[in-house]
Amino acid sequence: MKIGLCGTVSVGKTTLVNALKELPQFKNYKFSTERSKYLRDLGIPLNTDSTLKGQTIFLSERCAELMNDNLITDRTVIDVMAFTQNAKSINQADKTSFEEYARNFINEYDYIFYVSPKGVEIEDNNVRETNAEYRDQIDFTIKGFCQLYNHRIKKFTMISGTTEERIKQILETISL
Repeated sequence: MKIGLCGTVSVGKTTLVNALKELPQFKNYKFSTERSKYLRDLGIPLNTDSTLKGQTIFLSERCAELMNDNLITDRTVIDVMAFTQNAKSINQADKTSFEEYARNFINEYDYIFYVSPKGVEIEDNNVRETNAEYRDQIDFTIKGFCQLYNHRIKKFTMISGTTEERIKQILETISL
């Protein structure tokens, strides 16, 4: 089973993946979490400064994750598409081409959980963007892609609340 968490910056996706890692139901899963600091340190521009090459690297990471049979990841192809769409240095034609290509991988997730930012403060980890307007724009774009490509998503669920409440919602959805 391939489970992806999608959502804007600083909503607790990585925290949630790390909490799921502790559950016995997922003992045979591969867990993938944010590598932004590592990629930034390699010189790959992030967030509003991202480039087409940088977003291609992020997409290739998501595709590599999807080669696993049992996966829980804190990023999905939809996230990469949203960040690409909002990158200032990528022209619209390239954004469109990137989206047309990347959307082909959405259907490989068995479950995509959209993690709501409602009630979650932005945390500065010295890597992610902390601008609230940017966060809202990414969230808007992710929700738009989820709606636009809903037919490609096998099972899509919106989750919110505390980490414990989110875990409960995930377990109920996948019946574990």
